[in-house]
Amino acid sequence: MTLNINIVEATQKNTYFRHVLSTGPNAQVVVMSIPAGGEIGEEVHEHVDQVLVFVAGEGVAILDGDETHVGPDHLVHVPAGARHNVVNRGSFPLRLYTVYAPPQHAQGTIHRTKAEADVDAADHYVPLA
Repeated sequence: MTLNINIVEATQKNTYFRHVLSTGPNAQVVVMSIPAGGEIGEEVHEHVDQVLVFVAGEGVAILDGDETHVGPDHLVHVPAGARHNVVNRGSFPLRLYTVYAPPQHAQGTIHRTKAEADVDAADHYVPLA
């Protein structure tokens, strides 16, 4: 599946916590919207690099215990194995797109809320045979 869209516009319009837009054999594009006061949740991807690009809102990225500000036009690279979290410290949704390499989530995944994402046991990328 190929993808050619205005990613900033798609990210700004997204209201879901997580929406997988495109999955290839080596990378995946996902848009996210973290509500005011919300967070992605601390996690570690042992074998997956993640690049997060912020287009709206204000918050912090916490990587291996170090906290830094994020907002529009900020990019954060999370190398495989790094403990990380993103927290919305603003009054409006924190909107971002992220690229996982290799893919992390099942193709077509949509989680309307973090709570929905937390209980989705089927949300794991499975390569096609």
